[in-house]
Amino acid sequence: MERVAIVTGGASGIGAATAVLLRAAGWRVISTGLTEKEVDAAGPDAVRLDVRNADAVAELFAGHDRLDGLVNAAGIAGRGDQTEMSLFEEIVDVNLTGTMRCCVAAHSALAEAGGSVVNLASVLGFVANPTSLAYAASKAGVVNLTRALAARWAEDGIRVNAVAPGYIETPMTDFVRADNERADRVMAHTPMGRWGKPEEIAELIVWLMSDKASFVTGSTHLADGGYCAV
Repeated sequence: MERVAIVTGGASGIGAATAVLLRAAGWRVISTGLTEKEVDAAGPDAVRLDVRNADAVAELFAGHDRLDGLVNAAGIAGRGDQTEMSLFEEIVDVNLTGTMRCCVAAHSALAEAGGSVVNLASVLGFVANPTSLAYAASKAGVVNLTRALAARWAEDGIRVNAVAPGYIETPMTDFVRADNERADRVMAHTPMGRWGKPEEIAELIVWLMSDKASFVTGSTHLADGGYCAV
């Protein structure tokens, strides 16, 4: 039987690369994007979704009786002063609370299928970054949310894992790569000395969703070129 996955944020970056690889592996994939432009670019089975909208999230998942996998890749980095409460709350609402909304909405269908969840964390969930403190806090929350849901949902047959990418060539990091000084600092802290590719993260996500990872749950896998090793 064809497996079905929903990939939030599946219209660009890591989410889009994951959707491509899942389809190549025989999955039916519903990708979500925030705008009509993103959805149009994502191709078949793409829909608009703002993960901050609880009603929209509930409606999307209620429309799918079968769900074998959920990838929570929707996220924002946030520009500006992240000590400003409105920006802090927005980042946390998308990255952490949005992830939780989708997990809860997907629970019944995932339990029925014995499915799995992969959440997108970040290296900044493990290291401090004074200019991206809301983003870092939200991603640290994703790491522990992943552990807690894995423990709570194991009896339902649902595996929950996370991937923590380093600095990857995606639209989210365009502003970093455009700043030579900042980009040089990132590379100086990355032992492999290069930016990661979305496909490299997607390969790990797809493995975690596969039967090959059937005894893996509650884990967060760093894919950062060694960023957290130094």
